[in-house]
Amino acid sequence: MIKRKSTLKYYFSVEGETELWYLEWLQDQINNTLEASSKVSFNKQIQKDPLKRAKSLAITSKVEIWHLSDYESSEEIHVKQFRETIDRMADTKGLKKQITYKFGYSNFTFDLWMILHKIDCRGSFSHRKQYIIPINKAYDESFENMDEFKHEANFKRCLKKLSLGDVIEAVKRAKIIMDINEKNGYTLQRYKGYSYYKENPSMMIWEIIEKILLDCELM
Repeated sequence: MIKRKSTLKYYFSVEGETELWYLEWLQDQINNTLEASSKVSFNKQIQKDPLKRAKSLAITSKVEIWHLSDYESSEEIHVKQFRETIDRMADTKGLKKQITYKFGYSNFTFDLWMILHKIDCRGSFSHRKQYIIPINKAYDESFENMDEFKHEANFKRCLKKLSLGDVIEAVKRAKIIMDINEKNGYTLQRYKGYSYYKENPSMMIWEIIEKILLDCELM
């Protein structure tokens, strides 16, 4: 008799559709993999305001919510938006004690995470639109710009080219980037209990993805 797998639940708030589509894809990949020790359920919502996300949850036990967000540039307006997001995550501590908000940021954008599934991307960019070159290389595509890549049909076609093995490689590549930043002596910024690098590339989204894979005994 085949033993029924338990289901592990994870909570997310995301700022865009591509992050949502990716999580849907990852959930399906894990749940359709015989090697996974557990199934997963991602409670996810497009919500730029972490405080609103926390208020919408009717929960009584302790949970972690991961907010996937971008550090889009070092321009004042984007830095302000980035810090306001952290402010709202910090505000949840006074709202619901059972909620702990974690920060899965990407610098510059979530597109960096997508690239790392297929190739290294350790060079610093001056603008997020430049990701189109490594995106095309990674997925053997010829998109003219990032908007074309993020069109639902195009993005999901790229997802079909991925496997859980690629996800594991993305985690490894992301960790190497963060190790390089530390070795280069970059200052780890600390603000209201959250840490991040201002330098591009950097990211922390890999932490929750690695945790999920480890929880399911896929790493």
